[in-house]
Amino acid sequence: MIVVDSCGWVERLAGTPYGERYSEAFRDDAGLVVPSVCVTEVWRTIAREADETAALAAVAVMCRASVCELGAELAVVAGRLGRAHRLPLADSIIYATSRQHGAELWTHDAHFRGLPGVRFVEPPPRTARSVNRAS
Repeated sequence: MIVVDSCGWVERLAGTPYGERYSEAFRDDAGLVVPSVCVTEVWRTIAREADETAALAAVAVMCRASVCELGAELAVVAGRLGRAHRLPLADSIIYATSRQHGAELWTHDAHFRGLPGVRFVEPPPRTARSVNRAS
């Protein structure tokens, strides 16, 4: 089982080089668990960057996997993990969901770096074009 953090979903849906780093995680929809808070974060990001139609299309893609709702038990676990690891609220829910399902969490969000059960996705190599732009 795999949980992909919201940042990974956004990059993958946008077809960015960073999103390509998540290819293996998206090979099997049946093996993906989607925390409901990821649906919220992805919808908000895509609606802001594009429009609501694109955001709803992204949610439809996410719903091909198993969406995990936030219930009271998971909320308490998220609170404990958030406090223990100093995670922001949404991140604590995402991490708790991955732990509850015995799933590996894929992310490039620095809040998760070094936590058990997390596969940290490193950025793609910089191209000559991006290096020139940064100089």
